[in-house]
Amino acid sequence: MCQLNMKTSIGWLQTVVAAALAALFAITAQAATPGITGPSFDLSAESNYITQPDGASIYSWGYGCHSAPAGFAPAGMTGANCQSMQIPGPTLIVHQGDTVTVTLTNNLPPAAGNTSILFPGFNVTASGGSAGVLAQEAVHGGTVTYTFTATNAGTHNYYSGTQGDLQIEMGLYGAIIVLPNGVPTGCNATSATLADGQPDFRLAAAAYNHPQTCYDREYLFQFSEMDPLIHTQAEAQSGLPCLLPSGCMLVDTEPYHPAYFLVNGRSMPDDMDPNYAVQYPHQPYNGNPHMHPGELTLLRVIGNGRWQHPFHEHANHVRILGRDGNLLLSSFDPLASGNGYTRLAGPLLFTTTTTPGLAMDGIFYWTGKGLNWDAYAHTASGPGSVYNLDPSDPRYATYNNKPVVCTPDANGYYTADPMAPNYYEWCQDHNKALEAHPFGAVGSGGPVTLPDPNILANGSWYSGSPYLGPDATARSVGPTPIPPSGTVGNSPTGEAGYAFMWHSHNEREITTNNAFPGGMMMMMLVDPQTFVINEAN
Repeated sequence: MCQLNMKTSIGWLQTVVAAALAALFAITAQAATPGITGPSFDLSAESNYITQPDGASIYSWGYGCHSAPAGFAPAGMTGANCQSMQIPGPTLIVHQGDTVTVTLTNNLPPAAGNTSILFPGFNVTASGGSAGVLAQEAVHGGTVTYTFTATNAGTHNYYSGTQGDLQIEMGLYGAIIVLPNGVPTGCNATSATLADGQPDFRLAAAAYNHPQTCYDREYLFQFSEMDPLIHTQAEAQSGLPCLLPSGCMLVDTEPYHPAYFLVNGRSMPDDMDPNYAVQYPHQPYNGNPHMHPGELTLLRVIGNGRWQHPFHEHANHVRILGRDGNLLLSSFDPLASGNGYTRLAGPLLFTTTTTPGLAMDGIFYWTGKGLNWDAYAHTASGPGSVYNLDPSDPRYATYNNKPVVCTPDANGYYTADPMAPNYYEWCQDHNKALEAHPFGAVGSGGPVTLPDPNILANGSWYSGSPYLGPDATARSVGPTPIPPSGTVGNSPTGEAGYAFMWHSHNEREITTNNAFPGGMMMMMLVDPQTFVINEAN
């Protein structure tokens, strides 16, 4: 890590932390996988500026909507829009078997020359434009149309096939999501709500046409990096007169020294602000995963830069389903006799290493299994033995003052009632004490003596309680004041979830312009069942 002027570094760090906390004190859950629907898309490539948490405004190129899209998905997201330039480019959402047409208009500066789009994994035909090395190209002010059949379900990427070392670096990349047709056996069809009464923001019931690819929630993460020196050179030469297809820019793309590391076009803490946040008009997509215990969460992961990024999802491994729209299947292990399906054979990854140009789909979940203490602060008798909920919440009002039960299913979880506040509790740990000397009404005799919740050195994401759920938090602290309002990013009386850091395992990549924290980092929250994850923003 490069050495910085101490005053500058500390001042900038304070600014970043303050901005992160300001955005997260009143946090709402929002992420999903937003995009535009097809199967026909009218895109442009043009220049504009994106922002970074250190205050920098970076000259960039990006794909965007040349005219209004057919629609936005998932439905109901607040502020959904498609600018004429954005990074990443619009997420294109289609169905398997669709004939997809993408018309590209080249509105880049004349000095940039021609541009194009590659669609790896699809058999593409093109009309208009002029021949390039890898793809048919749109000349400055001109158009080219690409047509292909969306043969394979899953997550795919698209990016410029012209001067890739420059144009992809400048921001010309995006994602395509191909949704499978039909609902595989055992998957819950998309609807207004999930089985537990929470809003359903899935794009489909499954990632692929396979019963082991069902999911309950989904997020798309596109990883890239930026070398500001390249962008500065391109900006300085953007006004040159030029009639050459190859452009008239002389930009040194080597040696390569990226200083910004992006998730969906943003760096931490900006990536935890809402989708379509007005302060990032050309960076519409965020990275802010939330889930409930036991939910199968589909992670769509794409590497869009030059470097590999070893991204680590704390709290569990990720089971890979497929890569570039190709399911990873066992050749010798049928799922069940006569049903025609073969079991998945994808690896269980500690880090989802984002190889440049590679897209992958995987399943992540968190259950609390094996903690060896009751994560909900239940007790055999007293306040933790009955449900103590907000009676104004119509979903859970009938549970108030009823005994808490945890009858294990065949796998050891409480799944009998999806509406129960402790749905998917690991029953083997039910009523197990954590605290040796508890502050409040939770059970005693556990192995841990917890710190005073007012000690802010424990971190802004520590709510003052180790338990899941606002009612469990109240039971754990009793008369002890919870950390003062506005000092934590994980509300002890509202969300009260478990916060896990998701970040690159390359330490330099969790900085912004060499100052920590920043870059490829975000917080994943496991929210209690009583907290509504409303991804409409």
